[in-house]
Amino acid sequence: MSAAQIGPTGLPRREVPAAFDVGAPAYDRLVGANPGYHEHLRISARRMRLPDRGRGLRLLDAGCGTGASTAALLAIAPEAEIVALDASAGMLAEARAKQWPTSVRFVHSRVEDLADAGVQGPFDGIFAAYLLRNLADPDATLREFLTLLRPGGTLAIHEYSVRDSALARAVWNAVCCAVIIPLGRLRTGDGGLYDHLRRSVNAFDGAAAFCDRLRADGFTAVHTETMPGWQRNVVHTFLANAPS
Repeated sequence: MSAAQIGPTGLPRREVPAAFDVGAPAYDRLVGANPGYHEHLRISARRMRLPDRGRGLRLLDAGCGTGASTAALLAIAPEAEIVALDASAGMLAEARAKQWPTSVRFVHSRVEDLADAGVQGPFDGIFAAYLLRNLADPDATLREFLTLLRPGGTLAIHEYSVRDSALARAVWNAVCCAVIIPLGRLRTGDGGLYDHLRRSVNAFDGAAAFCDRLRADGFTAVHTETMPGWQRNVVHTFLANAPS
């Protein structure tokens, strides 16, 4: 097994979707206990600046989980067509069990296998929340996103990134050790997924490095904005465009 197939915790990356399957039934309750979780997703969706309530637009929600990011997109673009996909069958089942308009379609697929799942561009915007740090080859996925976007289309990556700030790292690890991992273990009987979360965030690119990654993979107008409150410099919106 190559190093690229191993996650930051030693968890094989192919096992990450299965770990989310185990945590899926408790996932919404856990993130619901995180102040600002849903509002921060809506902030990132708003930062895409999609026009006209999304009328006539086609959007991809990559790594939709239980549908929280899909709901954030729908809140700011209620008239858009949204294709939402996830590699975890358990998370996707939780998402599909909720009520959605007919403009939202869910697809069970790894983001690396979009073509095999019949998901084709062009998309006017792609939203990916808490996804990139779990992938074996984020650059390959970013380049795939570039081919799926129409010229000038917007990519928004909503992601943890703490390596550029000692304070953000300290806050993140304190919250994980005191709240997230114990609560996850209590709710699911297994804290492995949440320890993976802590370690994967610590290992992920700093904000400046991830912006450089986006530029190297062909995106333009790259910039980042962080969140208000205790997650300042912990959670970011990375924004970029496909070349016009």
